[in-house]
Amino acid sequence: MNLSTADTTSTPLPHWRNYPRFLWNALLDSVEGNWVFYVWMTLLTAIFLVGANAWAVQVRDGMHLTNMSDHVSWALYIANFTFLVGLAAGGVMMVIPAYLYHDEEMHDIVIIGELLAIAAIIMALMFVVCDLGRPDRFWHLIPGLGRFNFPVSMLTWDVIVLNGYLLINLHICGYLLYSRFLGRKPNRRWYVPFVFLSIIWAISIHTVTAFLYCGLGSRPFWNTALLAPRFLASAFVSGPAFIIIAIQVIRQSIGRTFGNGPIRTLVNIMRVTILINLLMVVSEVFVEFYTGGTHTSAAHYLYFGIDGHNALVPWIWSSVAMTVTAAILLLHPRVFSRSWMMNLACVLAFIGIWIEKGMGMVIPGFVPSVLHEVVEYTPSLLEWKIMAGIWALGLMIYTLAIKIAINVFRRSPLGVQSGEIQSASQPLAS
Repeated sequence: MNLSTADTTSTPLPHWRNYPRFLWNALLDSVEGNWVFYVWMTLLTAIFLVGANAWAVQVRDGMHLTNMSDHVSWALYIANFTFLVGLAAGGVMMVIPAYLYHDEEMHDIVIIGELLAIAAIIMALMFVVCDLGRPDRFWHLIPGLGRFNFPVSMLTWDVIVLNGYLLINLHICGYLLYSRFLGRKPNRRWYVPFVFLSIIWAISIHTVTAFLYCGLGSRPFWNTALLAPRFLASAFVSGPAFIIIAIQVIRQSIGRTFGNGPIRTLVNIMRVTILINLLMVVSEVFVEFYTGGTHTSAAHYLYFGIDGHNALVPWIWSSVAMTVTAAILLLHPRVFSRSWMMNLACVLAFIGIWIEKGMGMVIPGFVPSVLHEVVEYTPSLLEWKIMAGIWALGLMIYTLAIKIAINVFRRSPLGVQSGEIQSASQPLAS
């Protein structure tokens, strides 16, 4: 995985006739593990099946089973979609220090962020499918069969950047793993340009998603130029937070320490981005409540409620409390020596950003409505089941992908590099 170990000569592409053997070995790796792995995968499978059954009921009986309405048509599904796009973009935080600033320690585990981007984009696309009342009609978006409305519609841009980002990361991870499987040093020209492209593309996916919201003139709560920067800042909090926890779980599972350099880098990134995100939130609150404006009513409903309607007030203040607490913990000088403090900060930041970019951003855009009616929304049990099922599937994909990647690097005959992920002596457990 290390850029310095890549062959800069004109190494030919891997022989694709070995691809079936690579897939077969990956399948074998994905079903082998200790009891912790089997318990974890059984739990995720059970949750996923519950969610799949709930979605089947929704498709059969209609969207009226959810608590969405004509007034609030984007709800829990789109809230998760928005957050997951940011989580996928946040995975690039492993790539920027490794390739732009030549951080050799980050090279060793950069694939953890790349695989996270793949799992997050898959989950994001699944939430969009669940939000469709008739998912069988998705073919209307296929150029040539339906009307793609490119380049006028921002939705078409979102479809392009999300699927493009997924393909880029699949290529990077697939090429690196397949090259290692064949015992060949990866050729820089076949993946390094795509790595730099993924950095630009990661920023674009969340920027386009923000433009999708702030471009809707009838929803003044979203009409702010700070929306795209806020999306990016929060993405660079949630992404590193998840990766820090993942790194610790992985290195405990394989029985070997990667080194604390990457974790220190990610924590320092979070220290900056979480403060930037809080500053933007404070700026938005000041503009809305001090100067007033057309979207003051939505902000007032979000933070304080309107005429007894206050369904979102506990959500947003919980988010503020979690994010502020996470920022204080991250800025503590002993955060690196006390793992519980760092882990707690990451968990609080992750949940706080999920609330802020989901329930605290999507729902207030519809309440009050354009007719100034206050129609509140609370997710139904069916929606919670579907959400849990998609998250369970995403964690299954991420677990199996990491497990396969570590086993491929561990068996690679290229030699063991100092600190590299392939030096693990035991298979990934969870």
